[in-house]
Amino acid sequence: MSSLLERIAAIEPELIGYRRQIHQHPEPGFEEKETTRLICQVLDEANIPYHSNGDKTGVIATLTGAKPGKVVALRADIDALKQTEQTGLEFSSQVPGVCHACGHDIHTATLMGAARVLSEYRDQLCGTIRFLFQPAEETLGGSRSMIENGALIDPPVDYLLAAHTWPDMPAGSVGVRKGGMLAASDHFVITVRGKSGHAAHPHRCIDPIVIGAHIITELQTIVSRRVAPVDSAVVSIGRLTAGNVSNVIPTEAVMEGTVRTLDAGTRENIRAWMEKMVTLTAEAMGGEAQLDYEYGVPPVFCDSYIVDCVSQAVTELLGPDKLLQVPTPSMGGEDFSFYMEKAPGAFIRLGTADERPESKGALHSPTTVFNEKAIATGVAALVGTAFLLTGTGLDPLK
Repeated sequence: MSSLLERIAAIEPELIGYRRQIHQHPEPGFEEKETTRLICQVLDEANIPYHSNGDKTGVIATLTGAKPGKVVALRADIDALKQTEQTGLEFSSQVPGVCHACGHDIHTATLMGAARVLSEYRDQLCGTIRFLFQPAEETLGGSRSMIENGALIDPPVDYLLAAHTWPDMPAGSVGVRKGGMLAASDHFVITVRGKSGHAAHPHRCIDPIVIGAHIITELQTIVSRRVAPVDSAVVSIGRLTAGNVSNVIPTEAVMEGTVRTLDAGTRENIRAWMEKMVTLTAEAMGGEAQLDYEYGVPPVFCDSYIVDCVSQAVTELLGPDKLLQVPTPSMGGEDFSFYMEKAPGAFIRLGTADERPESKGALHSPTTVFNEKAIATGVAALVGTAFLLTGTGLDPLK
């Protein structure tokens, strides 16, 4: 019997083909119909049973091993971003205004590869593997739809694992971190109301723009003066709108932003501090302001045991030089955290950087390219870790 790496190498051209097909035909959240059809085709060929994500896009598949063991869920997000690709790749997006700038096409191809390989080992496999091909991660709502439609039950999942491309690491490497990996992501809207009038007579008005500017400045003191220096938090305003013409002070100004935190207490404190800053600053300047605060995804904290299993699998199957430690959490958010409210999990990084400068760009940049070596690397990491978590062990893979 050939080794795991030999099996992956044999199908790697097909996996790259899947990736490029998805990349050329990107679909945004809850519109991933063609991507879902391709996933189902691969699952049918691998003889892995699956069911739909209710009336939404996405697929939930289950591979049952020949022997008893733990239930492990492997997740890939399948949606694209609404922006225009600027990579110049020969397989660039053919859909105007939509592209895979976050590497979800690589995630999907990687999990499709893991499903194909694991299906070949079902006679040696202990336990059960659940494959979660999830829509709408970018809008941070797809995981909830999957959970509602049975992603983590029948049988209930014991462990969770997801992988994400990472341009800060070399292609072929896997990054791990115990504890905090990603932040909670919350959204807020602040509406400031004043009194409109002619811009030449500001003393007869209450200027919501000036009030808004003071509020923005006050909000920046939260991280610098209220959050402990050893803690991590972000308060950012991403949108500010007010007025229509240059010579009229408007009645209203609206700003919109995000809060990112790792600690639950800090998360609650920031909301409370914002409430006071917003309302009292406006009141002191003669206006009024309202904060509408919406809790988003919780933080992602990686389970130590699962990270140890990932580390063992990568070290033994790919080599110790392929295992890297992620030094600090990212303040980005991920709806994988909703799964982790139900079972312990880990979130790993797949390096995608090479000698090309554009491979070291930012996620969500329309010019960033991803080295496809990450696909085979990801398959090996997912399959090896799944074998350890289910109780199968790595021997059948060598």
